[in-house]
Amino acid sequence: MKAVCFSNVQQVDYRDLPDPEIIEDSDVVVEITMAGLCGSDLHPYFGRETGIDTGTVLGHEFVGHIKKVGSSVETFCVGDRVCAPFTTNCGRCQFCRTGLTARCLHGQLFGWRQNGIGLHGGQASQVRVPFADATLLAVPDFMTDETAILVGDNLSTALYATDLACVEELVASDSESCVAVIGCGTVGLLAIMWAKSKGVKNVIAIEPHAHRREIAKQLGAIVTDNETSFLSTAAEVTSGLGVPSVMEFVGLPDAQRIAFESVRPGGNLATIGCHCTPDFAFSPSQAYDKNLNYRSGRCPARHYMASVQNRLQTDSLDLSWCITHDFQLDQASQGYDTFANRKDGCVKAVFKP
Repeated sequence: MKAVCFSNVQQVDYRDLPDPEIIEDSDVVVEITMAGLCGSDLHPYFGRETGIDTGTVLGHEFVGHIKKVGSSVETFCVGDRVCAPFTTNCGRCQFCRTGLTARCLHGQLFGWRQNGIGLHGGQASQVRVPFADATLLAVPDFMTDETAILVGDNLSTALYATDLACVEELVASDSESCVAVIGCGTVGLLAIMWAKSKGVKNVIAIEPHAHRREIAKQLGAIVTDNETSFLSTAAEVTSGLGVPSVMEFVGLPDAQRIAFESVRPGGNLATIGCHCTPDFAFSPSQAYDKNLNYRSGRCPARHYMASVQNRLQTDSLDLSWCITHDFQLDQASQGYDTFANRKDGCVKAVFKP
């Protein structure tokens, strides 16, 4: 098969690898029709997250058709069209049963191998999927690959962020509801969309890149391009009290600090950005003095995927702005460079094997 592999910091390679095989009876092999590039892929790409083996097939967002099926798989057959969350899950352990599928006792992250252990990812022509019955979700006929690729990660993660930030409770209690979004990458933009669909009156966002600010404005946000303007706008909209619910999608210390400074005492700060630094941008005593409700963690995407699909079938949500660039697998270096450095107005990029 053909694949995009991690080679070194800011270096990915296009390689020819052996086709994946069924290893466990619960496995399937999926033939990929579309694979996503995600902001989380950039942590090893830029060297912010270390330990990944050279030669690991990257990527944890994919859509495709089942090519091979293990003998114990009950839900899927060869030819079925499926999408996946970014982690596998067994469907049986305590965490799976309670909906925290991202912390499955037997789960693994697609696209991460360390010391020879782990799973290859979906930026390839094929991928092996363990625990297929519990991990995969059938893609309905009405849904395009471009939408399905968002269900397993970006759409689910954005919806999860609004839940962590208690957005529905806020709307129910405050007709002048206000939330803030730190970082308008794909997930941040989708969080604006979900927040507005839940009835939030004012969404204040900060984003340094002009093309993403324009999309955020089109989605209904009040958008600023720098910290001073953002904090001033937040104070004005909330009469100086601070924002009751803040969602941070960047994963860097400055973003966490801005989020903390903007949230009001007793407010909710939801951190979805994957932080690789060892320390918080604020101290325990500062959190104490704000009576801060701080919530964070990896989205249990598989738990959210079916409800996201159902909402997409019933709600008229425009997602045409999300995917701005597509590449072939042999354009891996160009694809990563374009996405990582936000070239040519890139919001989200995909590979089409």
